[in-house]
Amino acid sequence: MQLTAPANRTTESPRTTRRTGIHDTDGMAVASFVLGLLGLLVLNVFLGPIAIALASVALWRGTARRGRALLGLGLGVADLLVLVAFMSADNTMSWSL
Repeated sequence: MQLTAPANRTTESPRTTRRTGIHDTDGMAVASFVLGLLGLLVLNVFLGPIAIALASVALWRGTARRGRALLGLGLGVADLLVLVAFMSADNTMSWSL
């Protein structure tokens, strides 16, 4: 009877191992798209740059969802453009409808 596991076997199951690689970049691409879209409505001063950063990192790492990352990048830039447009309309640091 053996009380310990042999040294050459791993005790972790495949589900508990850490995911790396393409899955992380796909998540970043989707997150940049969602945050960029949400940033058009609220908190565009924060969500726009975050969307731009996530999309840039996802594209730099070679995501499989390249189109989603590009949309996130475009929406992040649009967030900042909307902020600038509304700030110039009423000369404040925020905007409201």
